[in-house]
Amino acid sequence: MPQAEFPILEFDPNPEAILNPHSSKTIRIPEQVVLCFFNEVLKKKAEDGELTVIANLSSEYGTNPIYRMSTPTGDITVVHPGVGAPMAVAFMEELIALGGRKFIACGGVGVLVKEIAVGHPVVLTSAVRDEGTSYHYMPPSRESYAHPAAVQALTSVLSSTGLSFLTGKAWTTDAFYRETPAKRDQRVAEGCLVVDMEASAFFAVAQFRGVTFGQVVYGGDLVVPEGWDYRGWDDRTDDRKLLLNLSVQAVQQL
Repeated sequence: MPQAEFPILEFDPNPEAILNPHSSKTIRIPEQVVLCFFNEVLKKKAEDGELTVIANLSSEYGTNPIYRMSTPTGDITVVHPGVGAPMAVAFMEELIALGGRKFIACGGVGVLVKEIAVGHPVVLTSAVRDEGTSYHYMPPSRESYAHPAAVQALTSVLSSTGLSFLTGKAWTTDAFYRETPAKRDQRVAEGCLVVDMEASAFFAVAQFRGVTFGQVVYGGDLVVPEGWDYRGWDDRTDDRKLLLNLSVQAVQQL
């Protein structure tokens, strides 16, 4: 493999690595998967009997439940994917190995544009690849993209509710303490509405593995040069429950 100027640019398209995600002969999950970042919502639904643990993913953080949600149209898989691109992608790889094929993710994000209110939904169409994980799944490029079918499913479900929502681009970064004013201004100039830590990597692994993936987020903390504003972004239980429910509906359209 030719040596690039920087190691992160040395993409190898070989799908077989030295260590690969392993499928289980005894555990197969429903192919429709919702990756939900709202851990307290998942725990409450499990306590209420709406989610059943069928297996676990594991890391040095401990175990991460794989839930089954039964619906009138069939079972779906629901999982918290962890935080940050490396862990989220590793868990997604393992879910693909277990049978996951159609994915919708839902979570909260930082907002780069003041006009986006806290709690406002945004369907992501693409993401600037300012993280490291995606470069192991796609050749170097500026952006990665959501699957069109997943974008369509999400916009269809949101439109049917009458909710106001946006579609647009995320800035995905590994380093939220390095979101400098100059970088923020550059990302806004290229069309980014929000900032997160996983989207561009999710889009890349989905393309690499040939699965369908889309993501919907809600406006969280405000990331602007005038100063960071928490805006109580993670204390919005109703918004988080709603986004999970809409994601369930969307993944069932895929």
